[in-house]
Formats: sequence, structure tokens, C-alpha cells
Amino acid sequence: MPVSEDELTALAARLGETLTARGESVSTAESCTGGGIAEAITRIPGSSSWFEAGYVTYSNRQKTAQLAVPAELFQQVGAVSREVVQAMVRGAQQRSGARFAVAVSGVAGPDGGSPEKPVGTVWLAWGDGAEVEAVRRQFAGDRLAVRRQTVAEALQGLIRLAAGEKAVQG
Repeated sequence: MPVSEDELTALAARLGETLTARGESVSTAESCTGGGIAEAITRIPGSSSWFEAGYVTYSNRQKTAQLAVPAELFQQVGAVSREVVQAMVRGAQQRSGARFAVAVSGVAGPDGGSPEKPVGTVWLAWGDGAEVEAVRRQFAGDRLAVRRQTVAEALQGLIRLAAGEKAVQG
């Protein structure tokens, strides 16, 4: 399903309204989106009052260096996994001091897929304090479509979480 830039901006604005009303902040830990979630958030005027930090950790080495993801996880389960995005969320929360965080790692394509993790496979995790939820999604389309769908899903989960709901529906 195509996601427009206007839709992403609207989601980021809703997130900002929700966080501002609660007096809370958020941080992002991104791999396959390359900073797209943080970019959508910082389109919103005044986002500096509720957006703490964005970590773009494209390489496994940087996931470990910047977010304290245990290096052994990459050999055990791979970068595109529940365990890695959960560790990324915890690292983003700890390093930034934000109550809420989101992390994403996936295969945006057009290459890099495998039978177990085909192109379009994305793991997302959301953190609220000590609580962390994670979900695997399979997005369709080209690289841009996969990345935009991931940004939209990440923002939607943050909006739900900041509103006191579960980040993952269903």
C-alpha cells in the first residue's frame, strides 16, 4: 500500500501532539529506514521539545557501538530479528533518556533477501519504559515503498504507545 510523504508528516504531527500532551519524549533507532523516521518527526515545527535523538545504525558494528546491541546476537539470530530490534530500542532509551523509542531493522531490497528473510521483511520494536513490544512485518513494493511503509508503521505504533495503548495491533 503506497504511503505518501504527506501521510508520514500527518502521522509525525499526531505523534508530536500526543507526546506534548503527556510531557514525554521519543528517540529512534533505525537501520533499513536510514533515518527516515527521525526525518519525518523533525519536519514538525517544535519537535525539539519532544524528540530526543535519532540513531542511524546501518552496520552491525554501529548497532553495537552506538546502541550496545550485543555483538553475538548478529551471529545467533541476524540483524533482522526480534532480539536485535529489542536491544536497539533499549539502547536508544538508555542513551537518549527518552521514555519512548522505536527501532527498525529489515531488508528493503532490491537485494539482500533470503528464503527466511525475503525482501520486504522488517522487524519493528517499540519501547515504553521497561516494556518492549516487537513485530515482524512483510511489506510489498520496491525499496522506497518498503521504507515508507516501515516509517508509517513505526509512527503509528508510537502514537498508540504514547496514547497508553499497545503499539502492535492485532
